[in-house]
Formats: sequence, structure tokens, C-alpha cells
Amino acid sequence: MPAPHRVVIVAFPGIELLDVTGPAEVFSVASRVGGDRPGYLVQIATVDGGPVTTSSGVRLMADLTFDEVADPVDTLLVSGAIDVVDGGVRAVIDHDVTEWIRGAAPRAGRTGSICAGAHLLAAAGLLEGRPATTHWLTADRLAAEYPGVRVDPDPIFIRDGRLWTCAGITSGMDMALAMVAEDHGQELALMTARTMVMYVKRSGGQSQFSVPLSVRASSDDRVDELRRWIAEHLAEDLSLEALAARLHVSARHFTRLFHRRTAMTPGAYVEAARLEAARRLLEDGDRSLPEVAAASGLGSVETLHRAFRRRLGTTPAEYRRRF
Repeated sequence: MPAPHRVVIVAFPGIELLDVTGPAEVFSVASRVGGDRPGYLVQIATVDGGPVTTSSGVRLMADLTFDEVADPVDTLLVSGAIDVVDGGVRAVIDHDVTEWIRGAAPRAGRTGSICAGAHLLAAAGLLEGRPATTHWLTADRLAAEYPGVRVDPDPIFIRDGRLWTCAGITSGMDMALAMVAEDHGQELALMTARTMVMYVKRSGGQSQFSVPLSVRASSDDRVDELRRWIAEHLAEDLSLEALAARLHVSARHFTRLFHRRTAMTPGAYVEAARLEAARRLLEDGDRSLPEVAAASGLGSVETLHRAFRRRLGTTPAEYRRRF
């Protein structure tokens, strides 16, 4: 039988307990219900191999020191921690973790962050120029501190090639289920979800859990309203000029407003929204590729293929087969 898929979860003092145990349990259950499929070997790594105390006070025992983590690592997961400072929140940056993952992540098969762990990936330079998400409490700070990261605070998780980021705490389990589906197919992910009495794919984004995300007070609330309008009108003209006209501003001023609010250009945001819609159509239905391209606003099958190749590294047909 092939060797099990090796998952190494990085831990440090103050992390959320479920950032580690949630994904670990998903992989463990997948191994138990997966029949003769190769299972998962989950290991916890800390800087010195000693136990770490989580935010709940529960201590986790480590399996390895950072120096003992030898290749190959199939999946490297980085948990996160949040501090409350002066009435606000900030992600904890453990510099030992940051330095180690900067070297370890490029050698791993894939790398993911859970909750505020995205801040550690960003500090290590791994998210520059990439889309990413994190817990809604720290998303604005991530965007402000790392302007090169295209932060989207709403998705439960985002996959960009070999890099995955997810939202807060329990979303690490959603991301782990998606990884199981990628490794072994949707059937095993569904069996795992049923065993754990959870959804195999949660509907909606973080906005369904967070009033600050649903109605965020800001001088640029009109940009948030426009984003909601975009999601409902993906097949319409969403060119820069058309969107600027809806806000009654120049294209240049609109681009500045939109980037300041979302850390993305309008064009990149529209393409990402249309691609997300295409993914959901492929996952949930049996529409033909021309129908998916039209309904998502991507227009043609050729454009649909280009978007999937560029952003996901796969084809629409292969994506549908997997998910």
C-alpha cells in the first residue's frame, strides 16, 4: 500500500485549539472511512518539540521539532493566534514560525493557513500578489499590513495553486475536507463529512456569520453595495467604465476607491467573482460548459478555460470531475 499522506501542522503558544485539532480530525476520519485508500499521517511540530498552551488553556503535545521535520511533507498547515490590543485585535506573529515556514513551504506539496495563520504566511512572503482570506476580525489588518496580498474577507477558504488560506477556526475543517476531495475524490469527502455530521461544502461566506462584514460602516459603503450588485449581475457589462458610471465617478477615481476597499483592481475582482460562480455551477449542476460560461459572465468556453488554467491550474471538465 502507498505511504500515507503526511500532514504537518505548525503550532505555537496561544493558537486556537480547533485550528489544529479540527483539520487533524478530518484527516483522521478520512483515513478511517477511506477503505483501502492511503490514509493520512498527522504530526504536530513546534519550535522545540515541547507542548504548547492554546488560547483555551488546553495543552497540545508536539510530535516533532522544526529541525526534525524531514522531507517529504505533503501538506503543511500553519495555525494562528489572535491578541486583543487596545480594544482591537491583531494576529500574533511568531518569528520562529515565520522563518521556518519561509524555507519549508516551498518544499511542501501544498501549504495552508488556518484563521490568522494567513498573517504568518504573509510575513514569510508567501502570499505576495496572491488572493487570500483570513478571519474577518483581522482581514482589514492583513490587507493594510501587506498591501501586496489580495485579501478577500468573505470566502470560507481560498485555494491559489499550492497555497490555501481559510477563515476562522472551524473553517479549517472545511478546507481540510476540500483537501480530502482533491486527494481522493468527492465520495470520500462526503463520507467523512457524514461521519463528522458536518456539511461537505458550507454555503455562503463569512458574511453570514459577521455583522461587521455584512454591514460594514465606512465612507465607502457604496463600494460594498456595488460588490453585492456585481454578485447578482455577473452576466452584465462589468467593465471598468460601466462600474464607475454606477457610482457616478471617473474610472480613475473608481479604481482608487475600489482598490482601497478591497485591495484588488475592479477587473481582478470581477474575474474572481465570475470564476467563483463558474466553480459553483460546475460543482452543483450539470449545465454544459457554454451554459456555465454564459451564466457566470465569462462569456465563452475559451474564456472559461483560460480563467481556470490561469487561476486554478486545471480545466473546467477536470474541476467538475473532482468536485
